[in-house]
Amino acid sequence: MKASIQTLIGMAFIALTACSTQEVKHDTKAIPAPDKVPAITEGSSQSGQNPPLTRIKDDKTLNLVRIMDGGACKNDFQGAKGTFLIYADPADIERIKREKGPQVFSDFENTIQTFATQALQEAINATNLAEDPFALGADEAQEKLAKQLFNNFRNSVADAIKLFQKETTLTVDVVPFTPSFIFYQQGCEATHLEPEN
Repeated sequence: MKASIQTLIGMAFIALTACSTQEVKHDTKAIPAPDKVPAITEGSSQSGQNPPLTRIKDDKTLNLVRIMDGGACKNDFQGAKGTFLIYADPADIERIKREKGPQVFSDFENTIQTFATQALQEAINATNLAEDPFALGADEAQEKLAKQLFNNFRNSVADAIKLFQKETTLTVDVVPFTPSFIFYQQGCEATHLEPEN
């Protein structure tokens, strides 16, 4: 079991090195690997502080290959920023590396960042960021906003992911990491991302 986790983590790092980063209003950050590797599916909770290293999509296990920070403002007062997880099929990555070379992943990443940014802006615009008078506290209000933004983002990004997969033959998924979200209701600072340490 320990060898399979190490193999999975090794594959994730190989996939990370296959994709070079060019900043497009996002920062990428490295994450520590957790002791256990939980897999998540569409309906499962992401209530941990470490994002899952794998994700199940269409009966395939996708590996976490990139973490992006993104933010958007709805208006001068409201907005959000947080972390987005990019997952990809390791078998697709290896096949594309053999067929087209690793340099193609830089273009793929730019395309993903572009459509994820557009989907985030659409999701922010569709999310009601006003204070919830029925929330029982700040934690519940945060949880409701994160759930609403998660659903709006997934709806906004779905068609772009399908088109990307059709054009590139790379199975991917882009998922908001809800514990990372910060919501602004009295002055949007979402586009002022902190520099990477």
